[in-house]
Amino acid sequence: MRDILDKSLKDAMRARDSQKISTIRLINAAIKDRDIAVRSEDNLEGVSDEEILSILSKMIKQRQESAKQYEEGGRLELAQQEFDEIKIIETFLPKQLNSEETEQIVRKIIFEINATSLRDMGKVMNTLKKKYSGKMDFGKAGTFAKDALTK
Repeated sequence: MRDILDKSLKDAMRARDSQKISTIRLINAAIKDRDIAVRSEDNLEGVSDEEILSILSKMIKQRQESAKQYEEGGRLELAQQEFDEIKIIETFLPKQLNSEETEQIVRKIIFEINATSLRDMGKVMNTLKKKYSGKMDFGKAGTFAKDALTK
């Protein structure tokens, strides 16, 4: 994942794409911050690719919230800048699962771990995050899991 980001940054610099350069630098800074936070004697390599995907997903969610606030405040140019950054960040994420696929996977995980009630919601979500980080909208997945576990 880091190699892909580095190559993309170099390509953006060659193309003089200032928006892409600044967005990739923001991504790298977020990864470096997380690397520093998890650094220990046992972990000298930093965060894994799965954690990088999680960082990217959080960055998208932050920008969506910011864009919404900018739109409500009438600052459309700033909202557009947030949407442009989202498009760039999304290029580094795997294809997102649609609602139907997400619901099927949630039901499969519930069956696999033998979840029977809302008390098992944490187990379901942890399993989903381990297997589908960066590929799934966990807000939707949580709703599907809650519905399935309350029936």
